[in-house]
Amino acid sequence: MAIHTILVTGANGQLGWELGQLAANYPAFKFVFIDRSQLDLSYPESFEKIIQNITPDCIINTAAYTAVDKSETEKEFAFTVNATAVQELARISKELAIPFITYSTDYVFDGEATQPYPISTKVDPINYYGSTKAAGEKMAMEVNENTIIIRTSWVFSSHGNNFVKTMMRLMKERPNLNIVADQKGRPTYAKDLAITTMKMIQAINAGKTIKGVYHFANMGETTWYDFADKIKAIAGLDCVLNPVETKDFPTPAKRPSYSVLDTSKIEQDLAIDIRHWEDALTDCIDHINLNVL
Repeated sequence: MAIHTILVTGANGQLGWELGQLAANYPAFKFVFIDRSQLDLSYPESFEKIIQNITPDCIINTAAYTAVDKSETEKEFAFTVNATAVQELARISKELAIPFITYSTDYVFDGEATQPYPISTKVDPINYYGSTKAAGEKMAMEVNENTIIIRTSWVFSSHGNNFVKTMMRLMKERPNLNIVADQKGRPTYAKDLAITTMKMIQAINAGKTIKGVYHFANMGETTWYDFADKIKAIAGLDCVLNPVETKDFPTPAKRPSYSVLDTSKIEQDLAIDIRHWEDALTDCIDHINLNVL
């Protein structure tokens, strides 16, 4: 069955919004974007009726509970959105015999590695947010073995709340900032993740079998401190950045010290070259500045 109508949840999030910006570039597809007011992930029992009315040929679930620290206390809510809801979307997709794409996180790993995490690595989350995302992966795969899970990390965009926009704002407001320098990862531009998601859908339409877990992030690894320093340079801002250690910056949820994802499978299966995070960051900051003017 060819994919024609694509249902995208989480329309107002970073990734949902970036897919919305791209939609006009894909005239072969009809996109139906819905936000929390139309499909609330905290009420999975409501999904079936809503989805039956839309009759999609593919579901892309970009909605999630992403408040990492808050999830340590809002446990039931976080689990419903990141696990129970994902399972229900996967189940409905199987019932309709349509592709289901959902997103997970580097936080499903323990953060103790010294080499990039391949997709086969055993999940071992160190905070509750990570455990809800790991549960969502497992529960979705159990009800629908054709589920597609794309794990990503350090997501930023010109839309919504993220590290890049927060840093640009704080660097304008404050003379100096303390930035964690001992956590390593791969930043991901939501626009590039959206483009890759569409390449995946085109590959499925072309008859390629795609299922299971993939990793996607922009090329190159960095620390939060070096990421902030590059934001400062590209945006041309004046602010003194001080490198600090994780232990000096306590948060309710523990953070992985190393969460670099190995993206070789998605590169091979889709025959794509992923651009470096610094190039993606320049693109993103250009978009942010355009919106400000």
